[in-house]
Amino acid sequence: MDPLAQHSSETRTVSPLDDDHFHDECGVFGVFNHPDAAALTALGLHALQHRGQEAAGIVSDDGDIFHSHRALGSVGDNFNTENVIDRLKGSLAIGHVRYSTAGGSTAMRNIQPLYADLVFGGFAIAHNGNLTNARTCRRDLVERGCIFQSTSDTETILHRIATSRHRKVIDRFIDALRGVTGAYSLVALTRQKMYGVRDPFGVRPLVLGRIGDGWVLASETCALDIIGAEFERDIEPGEMVIISEDGVKSYKPFAPVEPKFCIFEYIYFARPDSVIGDRNVYSVRKQIGAELARESHVDADMVVPVPDSGVPAAIGYAAESGIPFDLGIIRSHYMGRTFIQPSDKIRNLGVKLKHNANRSWVKGKRIILVDDSIVRGTTSLKIVEMMRNAGAKEVHMRISSPPTTHPCYYGIDTPNKDKLMAHRMSVEEMAKHIGADSLAFITHDGLYRAVGEEKRNSECPQFCDACFTGDYPIPLVDKDGDPGPEQLTLLSEG
Repeated sequence: MDPLAQHSSETRTVSPLDDDHFHDECGVFGVFNHPDAAALTALGLHALQHRGQEAAGIVSDDGDIFHSHRALGSVGDNFNTENVIDRLKGSLAIGHVRYSTAGGSTAMRNIQPLYADLVFGGFAIAHNGNLTNARTCRRDLVERGCIFQSTSDTETILHRIATSRHRKVIDRFIDALRGVTGAYSLVALTRQKMYGVRDPFGVRPLVLGRIGDGWVLASETCALDIIGAEFERDIEPGEMVIISEDGVKSYKPFAPVEPKFCIFEYIYFARPDSVIGDRNVYSVRKQIGAELARESHVDADMVVPVPDSGVPAAIGYAAESGIPFDLGIIRSHYMGRTFIQPSDKIRNLGVKLKHNANRSWVKGKRIILVDDSIVRGTTSLKIVEMMRNAGAKEVHMRISSPPTTHPCYYGIDTPNKDKLMAHRMSVEEMAKHIGADSLAFITHDGLYRAVGEEKRNSECPQFCDACFTGDYPIPLVDKDGDPGPEQLTLLSEG
């Protein structure tokens, strides 16, 4: 991702209707040894569109040269014609969707996969995650004469590969990654080979699939389903796989550490139909709702999800509590993320473009609203107000994650700490601010029970849950250190 734009909402092309959720930065996908590699990659990226909606790209290899198409906008906007796919020749392809920064050519330069001609030939790479020492690495590389063309931390990996003194590509790649810290799930292409690698902590997901005689790498299993590929296994934390005509070879080049998979993948980021770590995401979310009902039940007439992310947890809550589940809020699916940028005068009306009360069902009822998170609190306030205006007698809110008190530095776009509602207010203060009769979040232990653990191990948490606890498993080198002056004056336009 862009290390300069992280935690700066002013640089995002975010609709005010979408600014109260965390946003994953990217999704990655790759196909090896299939005649329709580019077309399958476009389909795979479409299945991963929820991981990044503002830019998409594909790089393919036909055995002689690499072909590339990258553009701002959704996968459907940019890979919807035969002409585009036909130009992406070859039986190997990798692709990327991202939640991009705003701003002219800077945004275009950051669209992945990134590509470079290195001493051993072409190399393309796509990245889900965030390097926590990217600025420090960039400063060192610039002082050594490297010329950066983007603000993406992924380019740091490219330059480290290019400047490595090792001869073999795999040794250069490993050498480059040993010099960076942070979260990364990567897919990469060299001539006739595809690579997949996860950081030692395994913060971001990456899976291996099989299609005919070919192989697939993807951020989630739902992307395998869309192309008819069979799930083989998860790429393990700290594992690098190299896929060639000889098959799949696995390497473990990094010192082992306790894995710290992002627990928010189960709460919100991953698609409900994906399977991650042998856990069906939809089932986990229903179980989170059931835990919420056991921990913080309140008498009511109706359990109402905040669509769409609150639906599975609301189903679980309703089943456990015995209170009927109903669609008290109807979501419009026909507006884009950047449909309008309204003036302040009409901004408060914007939520109705996305959500509207089902008045006939809500009027006179005691409502339990279930949502996945509260970040800034702006949407929650409007949703509660919408229920009041529709005639709800009581409005109680239940959240399927613990209070979000800290930013993420591992590949999720989050506000600065002082913009996080739970960092500034107690739960009681938050309830009063959004106008709810009561507000409750799932506890840390309740969340861990929902994903199959007995409780959270406070000495060594089983997952990365830093956004709830401030317990960052990977050093925040650039945040805690002094990376020195910026070296990005050429890229500040836009």
